[in-house]
Amino acid sequence: MLDKLNRNIDYLRISVIDRCNLRCVYCMPEEGIESIPHEEILTYDEILRICETVSELGIRKIKITGGEPLVRKDIVDLIKDIKNIEKIEQVTLTTNGILLYDMLDDLYTAGIDAINISLDTLNKEKFKKITRRVGLEKVLRSIDKAYKLGIRIKINCLAIRDFNIDELAEIANFAKDREIDVRFIELMPIGFGKKYTEIDNDEILSILESRFGVFETVTEKRGNGPAKYYRNENMKGCIGFISAISHEFCESCNRIRLTSNGFLKLCLHYNKGVDLKAPIRNGISDEDLKTLIHDTIWNKPLSHKFGHANGEQDIEVKNMVQIGG
Repeated sequence: MLDKLNRNIDYLRISVIDRCNLRCVYCMPEEGIESIPHEEILTYDEILRICETVSELGIRKIKITGGEPLVRKDIVDLIKDIKNIEKIEQVTLTTNGILLYDMLDDLYTAGIDAINISLDTLNKEKFKKITRRVGLEKVLRSIDKAYKLGIRIKINCLAIRDFNIDELAEIANFAKDREIDVRFIELMPIGFGKKYTEIDNDEILSILESRFGVFETVTEKRGNGPAKYYRNENMKGCIGFISAISHEFCESCNRIRLTSNGFLKLCLHYNKGVDLKAPIRNGISDEDLKTLIHDTIWNKPLSHKFGHANGEQDIEVKNMVQIGG
């Protein structure tokens, strides 16, 4: 559907759980955060009802996120059921890759369209420092197996000067000999991410060009989100940048988010949106639910105000694990 600014909103990111099996320093404290009580998390039936409803409003692409979505029991069944909704064209998944290896065959059978795998370092000790857990080998095995199965893979690397500026070219190397896109994501000043320093796109591109040669802008659309892609003649995959702060893409934003406890969120920067769980559990009709969602999306904000939000109202104070990646 179109919002009041004539943006085509066709992409819903669904956080199915706020729990995670890692403790990344830019996401949460070492002891973790207080989890939402189980009974406050949307059930699969509730998620499916929302997916059915938004599909009638023009949502065509669903991304399953968390927390870590693969932590939630029977997640493959949910993906399969969303795939079976007539008007949904794509169902994709974002994961840290720790649990992915053993679930890949079932995900492939369920028809998953693509998987984004987070990878911020190739160094075991640095992985442990960033995530406060071990498991780099599991992530790398998952990438290899997913690629061999023929699942479309993207690697998401959060570019942080404090941790991985010296590894960006090595991480980009995943795109050299395989048709895997590597995206460098600009650090968002949300929650614990405020402690760290981002790396500008231009600097990353300069680092990569010194290793791989000149990159050219990809003009055709590639993926569902706002990433800007570049192609290099020595690479089979592409390099992407998602830069919500330095290269704001609000005017073409096509996404909304559903938190694990049922809040339909319109923009990462704001807490604006609507609670869907309460009206669903109070017996709202399908038509009234559709109207509620429609009217909420219609009022999606013009843009975020990261970096110049002093005095702004309705600013989001939750951490990313609570919102959904």
